[in-house]
Amino acid sequence: MAEEEQFDMLIPPGTPRSIIADVLNKYNVELVTRKERLHFANMEGDVRELLAFRGTRPVVEEVEQYVFKKLEEYIGEE
Repeated sequence: MAEEEQFDMLIPPGTPRSIIADVLNKYNVELVTRKERLHFANMEGDVRELLAFRGTRPVVEEVEQYVFKKLEEYIGEE
């Protein structure tokens, strides 16, 4: 049986560890690192290792919604 295609969702820098831990406990995803070239501000062209969640497309899409909802709640608390 062929393995299902895997997708990555880059974790926004500054995401609280508690949100990352929640995702890892609630969803069938793996925490991975990816090298990405940055294209903004004073980091134009810099390559950085960023964290990402890796999983199947439907799961990663759910994770994306969950993460952004939790980030909005977190920002609203400050």
